[in-house]
Amino acid sequence: MTDYAEEQRNELEAIESIYPDSFTVLSEDPISFTITVTSDAGENGETVETTLKFTYVEKYPDEPPLWEIHSQENLEDADMQEVLTLLQQQAEENLGMVMIFTLVTAVQEKLNEIVDVIKNRREEEKQRKEKEAEEAEKVAFHGTVVTIENFLAWKAKFEQDMAELRRKRQKEEEQTGKIKLTGKQLFETDHNLDTSDIQFLEDAGNSVEVDESLFQDIEDLDLDEDDPDFDPLDMGSDED
Repeated sequence: MTDYAEEQRNELEAIESIYPDSFTVLSEDPISFTITVTSDAGENGETVETTLKFTYVEKYPDEPPLWEIHSQENLEDADMQEVLTLLQQQAEENLGMVMIFTLVTAVQEKLNEIVDVIKNRREEEKQRKEKEAEEAEKVAFHGTVVTIENFLAWKAKFEQDMAELRRKRQKEEEQTGKIKLTGKQLFETDHNLDTSDIQFLEDAGNSVEVDESLFQDIEDLDLDEDDPDFDPLDMGSDED
């Protein structure tokens, strides 16, 4: 007949000697204790850690002990679930033999794997951010690729903005009285301009004064238009 109590006491002494700094007895009946398991340091000194709580059942080691994660550091929920699954698997494989050392060793290896995974996660995150930064730099350097669709959209918006700007300027000029019209626009808007010349003639009496003294001696001139030698341009040129 198996002496379960004896096997449990012997294992407890061995565990205490193997993990003197991380082993803590919580109770004697039932026997319950904790062991803190820490991963090896990663490349940048990062570690993960968990404190496992074990409790012997009456027929341990023919029945698996009870376990739970008492505390943890730097572990995600998925990581802790993997640790619990690993404990279940190892316990089933080692039934009939004292197994605490085996369980703790398996968890230790698992934590080392998790540290490597964390390293890979950080490296992938770093590469992702670097790639995003490179893509952003390319866009800033090369600008947006022009397509027919985005050019037409830009053209429509540009024309709309320019039309709105012209309306605002015209409204401001009308309000300040500074609007400048072309000659045609002035003529079309002011119909008094088409009668201004006629009005000027009417105001002058529609007559032109002539100095009659200029023609007083015209009758004294001997003008013989029938004379073939007559040249009106020679008038007044004879010195006699």
